[in-house]
Amino acid sequence: MPYRSLTTKELARMLGADARRLERMAERGEIPCQKVGGQLRFNRAEITEWLQQNMARMERDHLDEMDAGITAQRQVREDEPIVTPLLRVEAVSPQLGSRSKASTLRELVTLASNTGLVYDDRALLEAVQAREELCSTALEGGIAIPHPRRPLPYDLADSVLVVARTSRGTVFGALDGKLTDLFFLMAAQDDHHHLHILARLCRMLHDDNWVAQLRTAETAEAMIESIKERERELLGR
Repeated sequence: MPYRSLTTKELARMLGADARRLERMAERGEIPCQKVGGQLRFNRAEITEWLQQNMARMERDHLDEMDAGITAQRQVREDEPIVTPLLRVEAVSPQLGSRSKASTLRELVTLASNTGLVYDDRALLEAVQAREELCSTALEGGIAIPHPRRPLPYDLADSVLVVARTSRGTVFGALDGKLTDLFFLMAAQDDHHHLHILARLCRMLHDDNWVAQLRTAETAEAMIESIKERERELLGR
C-alpha cells in the first residue's frame, strides 16, 4: 500500500529517525504532513517525493540513520551491499559522448537497456525526463542522480543502476551553476528499494576523495571496483 498515510512512529521506523525530530520538522513545515483528528499523518507518496528531492542534500549522520531505517524495514542484513549487486559492466561508462542534458539522458537509458533488465526503454526515458522537468537531480560538485519519480514495476525486470562519466561536463541544472560530469541513473521496482539505493549512494558520495578517484578511473571495470571498495568501506567489511 504505497500511498497510505503513516503515523509519526511508522515514519520514524521507516527513516530510522527520531520521532520527536520528525514532529519538530512537521511543525516547522519542513516535511509534508497533515493533521487528522489532531494527530500528524504523513502521506507516503508525498514523503517519497520529498525524500527524492532532499536526500542528496542531507547531512551524513541523517543519511546514516535513514539507511539503517530502510535496511531494517526491508529486513536485510546491516552489512549487506545495496549498490554493488546492481553493478554491470555494460551499464558503466567512463566516456559518455553526449554534450546536452537531453542526449545524456538518452545515452544513460541506452546503457540501462544494455543490461537486458529494461522492458520498455521509452517508458524509462520518459520517466527520468519527467523527473528532470519537475526538479533537476543535479547536485553540487558535478554529480547527478537521474531517476523516475515512481517505481517502474512493469517496465523493469529488476532494479537497474547506470554509472557514467563525461569528459567535458554537461549543463544539467546544478544549483552551483557548474557542469555535471558524473552520473548515477537508477530505477527500481518498488519504493523501499528505490529509497534504499538512493540513501546508500548519497552516503557513498560523502567522500570527495572517492569521487575524485571515480573521475580518474580509466575503464568501466576500474569504476566498478572503486564503487565496490567504497561500499565495503562504508559497511566496515
